[in-house]
Amino acid sequence: MSSHRTLSVLVEDKPGVLTRVAALFSRRGYNIESLAVGPTENEGVSRMTVVVDVDDHILEQITKQLNKLIEVLKIVELEPDAIRRELQVVKVRCDANTRSEILDIVQLFKAKTVDVTPDSITLVVTGNPDKLDSLLSMLEPYGIRELAQSGLVALGRGAKSISEKTRKERVQQTQR
Repeated sequence: MSSHRTLSVLVEDKPGVLTRVAALFSRRGYNIESLAVGPTENEGVSRMTVVVDVDDHILEQITKQLNKLIEVLKIVELEPDAIRRELQVVKVRCDANTRSEILDIVQLFKAKTVDVTPDSITLVVTGNPDKLDSLLSMLEPYGIRELAQSGLVALGRGAKSISEKTRKERVQQTQR
């Protein structure tokens, strides 16, 4: 049985790493549902948050293949209760009659209005994927003119950090 799995992957911040990781998925015919990459609290290390729809066996294969890439420092599958957030920028069609209804929806979802014209409202919202899906379903009847969405970013709950001891650091310690 397949399900959405979220991988947090620490990688060396070097040119071509994203291409190699994406190619690994592509060569094996696995679709990346969401991908976000950005810096971490450690200089020279980036975090990739990758969402894939695969079963346990395929996830194990993917993890083994990722670990073979020299720039990959650590891989963790995040638990279902991890903190997950995405960002959307949505431009909604409106007129004088629908503007206040749309602004009520914006307020209900704690979104922020960033641009208003006579025939549209543009808003920014962050939240978990379910919240963003719900917002879009509420706005659809008015007409979504344009939509941009970030990839999912996520962190595990609690004090533990994925970057406490990376594979590279363990290797360096054993070489001493």
